[in-house]
Amino acid sequence: MPKKYKKQDILPDPVYNNLIVASFINHLMKNGKKSVARKILYGAFEIIKSKTKEDPMEVFDKAIEAVSPSVEVRPQRVGGATYQVPREVNSKRRLSLAMRWIINAARAKKGKPMQEKLAQELILASKNEGDAIKKKINVHKMAEANKAFAHLAH
Repeated sequence: MPKKYKKQDILPDPVYNNLIVASFINHLMKNGKKSVARKILYGAFEIIKSKTKEDPMEVFDKAIEAVSPSVEVRPQRVGGATYQVPREVNSKRRLSLAMRWIINAARAKKGKPMQEKLAQELILASKNEGDAIKKKINVHKMAEANKAFAHLAH
């Protein structure tokens, strides 16, 4: 029997008192440098506020909502063949994937500070545009293309 691990509880972030923002900061963090990750995210929120004249939290929530995938493909071995089987994504993984995709899309851009890249990606994602949205669309297309193997999911 594999050992069950206790999921670490995270505390809401100090500025917006929001668990999802705190989780996003943790995803953004590299080498345990949380203060740097916080600076980047809050800086991005300031840029969003100045560019869009909207509440950055609303833009952030819209972006996460827009990028969250509802289905994904998981490899499943049947006999000697491996099939890509479409599956529903549970809410925690959905959130985690959305955050990862937004951060990776921002990191992939070149030539600007991370704050600006992240702000830009969040704004684009909230308008259903940008690389993170492309990634979601590709995942949905893959699931649609492999619908024939859906009966293999268990």
